[in-house]
Amino acid sequence: MTEKIGVVGAGIVGLAVARELAMARGAEVTVLDKEQQVAAHQTGHNSGVVHAGLYYPPGSLKARLCREGVALLKDYCARHALPYDEVGKLVVASTRAEWPLLRALAERARANGVPGVAELDALGLREVEPHAVGVAAVHSPHTAITDFAAVARRLALDVTELGGSVRLAHPVRAVRETASGVEVLAAGRRLAFDRLVVCAGLGTDAVAAMAGRRGDVRIVPFRGEYYALTGAARELVRGLIYPVPDPRYPFLGVHLTRHIDGEVLVGPNAVLALAYEGYGRRDVANARQILGWPGTLRMARRHWRTGLREVHGSLSKGAFLRAARRYVPELTAADLRRTGGGVRAQAVGRDGRLLDDFAVDVHGRVVLVRNAPSPAATSSLAIARHIAGLVPAFVR
Repeated sequence: MTEKIGVVGAGIVGLAVARELAMARGAEVTVLDKEQQVAAHQTGHNSGVVHAGLYYPPGSLKARLCREGVALLKDYCARHALPYDEVGKLVVASTRAEWPLLRALAERARANGVPGVAELDALGLREVEPHAVGVAAVHSPHTAITDFAAVARRLALDVTELGGSVRLAHPVRAVRETASGVEVLAAGRRLAFDRLVVCAGLGTDAVAAMAGRRGDVRIVPFRGEYYALTGAARELVRGLIYPVPDPRYPFLGVHLTRHIDGEVLVGPNAVLALAYEGYGRRDVANARQILGWPGTLRMARRHWRTGLREVHGSLSKGAFLRAARRYVPELTAADLRRTGGGVRAQAVGRDGRLLDDFAVDVHGRVVLVRNAPSPAATSSLAIARHIAGLVPAFVR
């Protein structure tokens, strides 16, 4: 008898997991999502960067799955004629005080097997990005850009071609583990599965609660806002220009990112949102749940200075401009226009700690992806293989 597996979430991770389970286990897979289209949230609102693996601690899931995922994604895009452009990334130290962190980043990148990494001086970085300035940089020439929403749409097609289904406009209302499997109520229909994999992103906590698996971490949403460069200012950036990251945080700071369509974005910041889908500043639909989690307030007490800076950046175009001009000083206020942003699902522990690595929990017949922020899109095909190996074996 064919194994039946449900997957909650039609973002790139959920669709990749569904495809992998259908291919590797021959399962009949059903993907459920409350939205009218795939890739409606994090997948469709991210920077489009295919990360090479510069940042992640060697030996971590992020380091391993990012490197594996890059190779798989590059091949997948080539086979399906999806866009994939190795525009390269510069991580720029704007002051000498950042040199130690930059050198440590280069060492970490080499330990992770990132190809072609080079350390550049002030003149060398300008050979890569003629309009950029800094005292030194790390160059990753194979860091790429793609259209992750297009990749997700192709994955959804794969799922259906493998005999599965992608059911949109199917919000999950209840989950119940039984002696023989897992029952899911979605869009008024009662569905029976042998196993259930939850890749719900911003909706993770809600589905986990339905399954009786609240756990010791919660999703705390962070809104990322962007400006886009206008007109000729787009030509000031060839590829990707990033600051040296603060190792205390999982966020990379305001950077300049060329997209596959030629647009160049400045951002994002990272502002605590009060709604799981809080794309606007006035969205407070989930304030009680978010602020009621003890980890949120403990995190805020620990990082309040950074939080204030991020809020200031959210309210001030000038703050974004100053951040961008540290690296591309020719930019002016007229070169920036506000554009759309996204919301990152960041897992936070009860103690206020921001989870840095990917996290997956297995509870009987239910597998929960607890934390899958960047570089999850880059790593999606490798994450899918990892999760497929965690889904309990099917015994009839």
